[in-house]
Amino acid sequence: MKTVGIVVSVLVVELILMVIFVYSGIYNVSTMSPDPGFLRWVFSKTSDNSAIHHSEGIAVPSLADSAMVAEGFHHYNETCAGCHGAPGVQRSEIGEGLYPHPPDLARSAKHQSPARLFWVVKNGIKSTGMPGFGRTHSDQKIWEIVAFLEKMKNMTPGQYATMRAAAMSEKSMNKETSGHNRRKM
Repeated sequence: MKTVGIVVSVLVVELILMVIFVYSGIYNVSTMSPDPGFLRWVFSKTSDNSAIHHSEGIAVPSLADSAMVAEGFHHYNETCAGCHGAPGVQRSEIGEGLYPHPPDLARSAKHQSPARLFWVVKNGIKSTGMPGFGRTHSDQKIWEIVAFLEKMKNMTPGQYATMRAAAMSEKSMNKETSGHNRRKM
């Protein structure tokens, strides 16, 4: 009985200290002040293991369709490359300002399964700036992004630049066509 009382007393003291810590404001939440190594490790391991656990059992469709990869490229180039970069493309200032820094997916995606990539893109990761696109994108659109990420694992900067130039040309042609159609009306 005495042991139970000691354990309860220790837990109460820890709870009081945690509340004092939370309300004190002494912990620096600034992105300019990196977390101590131990906290970085805890957050990183928790995030990694959560994504692995929650992505188990996700059925991965065929990701080899070139049209799927092309659509995924458009989404990635417009919504992801600013934070994560791409082959031959640096992160934007916003991406550089995030803490923790978003991973360089051209490198880190090589070590992640398609199911895990899907889960992360769909659900996001708390307290990292990584949004969950499941609220704004269908599963099909998210799989298209994953199809592109799978392709990007072995992509050279030149190949990415070629895809980007083709997308810009296509966008320019679409603007011209829609402008021409409006003038006709």
